[in-house]
Amino acid sequence: MSEPAHQHHRFTCHAMATTFDVLINHADADETYASQAAQAVFQEIARLEDELSRFRASSDIYRLGQLKAGESILVGMAAWDCLSLAKAMHAETQGAFDITIGPMMNLFVTSSGEPRQVSKEVLEEARQIIGSQRFDLDEDTMRVTVHASGMIFDLGAMGKGYALDQASDMLQDWKINNFVLNAGDSTILAIGAPSGKDAWSITLGGGETRTQLKNRAVSGSGFAVKGAHIMNPRLFAPVPIKKRRTYALAPTAALSDALSTAFMVMEPEEIQTLCGRYAEVEALELEV
Repeated sequence: MSEPAHQHHRFTCHAMATTFDVLINHADADETYASQAAQAVFQEIARLEDELSRFRASSDIYRLGQLKAGESILVGMAAWDCLSLAKAMHAETQGAFDITIGPMMNLFVTSSGEPRQVSKEVLEEARQIIGSQRFDLDEDTMRVTVHASGMIFDLGAMGKGYALDQASDMLQDWKINNFVLNAGDSTILAIGAPSGKDAWSITLGGGETRTQLKNRAVSGSGFAVKGAHIMNPRLFAPVPIKKRRTYALAPTAALSDALSTAFMVMEPEEIQTLCGRYAEVEALELEV
């Protein structure tokens, strides 16, 4: 971000395996009030991690992974919101976005992050528990039913964005209306604008490209940090490593988060068509 530091109050915490930054315009609050608001935000992010992490036995997402075919559970609002959006994005992107693709990651990438070969038999077995069509949502009861045993639900491609959206609502409840929320530089949500400016100036990639954000989010996906970690749910295979990073701009951070991942899988024509349907959604691609 390119705004002068003295104009803002900045606070940082570590959660969801990344660093969260809260940048509050100084005109909105003094240091003490801004600090209190930021701490409330960090507590909310910690609570959401408890509810959404597939590695925490108390979470709804973990419990979903323990179900057998035909079983169901009631979930809380955070899990419901994320699962509903994930289901919608799976349909909207014709399967390019899928939160159940986790078994592919376990097969094609070793624990140290190295790629490996997978036999057809093992791959076919994994395919039987992959696909967002294998779970259903009952809106009246907030009940989730699975149709395969031992599915892996992983919100890593949208959970941080959802946390930023909830943090944004909280800050606005505190009457703070000009701020930037940043989840590890991969997803950034900007509300309002700093004093004397029309929007927040946000740097992307290595800092050579900037975008202006106001009441909008931007998310990026690529291979520079984690290597071949993005799976293609359509082909049941890793997305080939390329020297590029895709960005999605959208009204909410959860949506931009999901779309940036989907854009790594989708063809350029598909991306253009999707963006054409939604005026507030844009795609960018940068060489890295």
